[in-house]
Amino acid sequence: MRLTDFKALTFDCYGTLIDWETGMVEALSSLVSRADRPLTRDQILEAHARHESEQQAQTPTRLYRDLLPVVYKRLAEEWSVSVTVDECEAYGLSVRDWPAFPDSPGALQYLKKYYKLIILSNVDNRTFGYSNQKLGVVFDAIYTAEDIGSYKPADANFEYMLNHIGDLGLKKADLLHTAESLFHDHKPANRHGIANCWIHRRHSQEGFGATRPPGETPKYDFHFTSMADLAKAHQEALRAGVA
Repeated sequence: MRLTDFKALTFDCYGTLIDWETGMVEALSSLVSRADRPLTRDQILEAHARHESEQQAQTPTRLYRDLLPVVYKRLAEEWSVSVTVDECEAYGLSVRDWPAFPDSPGALQYLKKYYKLIILSNVDNRTFGYSNQKLGVVFDAIYTAEDIGSYKPADANFEYMLNHIGDLGLKKADLLHTAESLFHDHKPANRHGIANCWIHRRHSQEGFGATRPPGETPKYDFHFTSMADLAKAHQEALRAGVA
């Protein structure tokens, strides 16, 4: 299997292209400062992952910007902090401020020359618009949880994508699903027989941070620790004539 076997890269956004862990921790700093006990960065992220995944399963049609206030409220309850509705709602809007990884815009602009670029994300369309501005590229298609009515790792999200890529002249064999989360992306990509590329942003850290543990590690076809490394590998393979 070679990188140039594919015509399109399908991306998870948050955790892969957008540094959601930094964004979360910064947006939760006021809440964490009032918690009933000291919390490490990973404890914050792991609690967030647990509450977010539970809420996504319980209310799959709720928009992400409306789901995050519930997560904030659950975190406040867990950490014995009294919060206002306004605080909860402000957290739901904080995604627009989450930063892109520094290498994401340049890598995407390079990869756009060789592939169609597609987003498959657990987000609502309005919120993704703010993130898209930080990424500096026009995606060929954007499939969100708002469009689909469920959240990854639900099979429906991948089925929706596969049902719509024909509009772009693509078929499943043309896709390389590119993501950080083993739980949200690589396990369902395996179930659907989609080739996949792990962007292992947390390679220097233990645990799974803001995503749930995947259980058994899923299969992946390519492995890089950043988007820059993916772009570099493509460049080197082209020069060698073996991409």
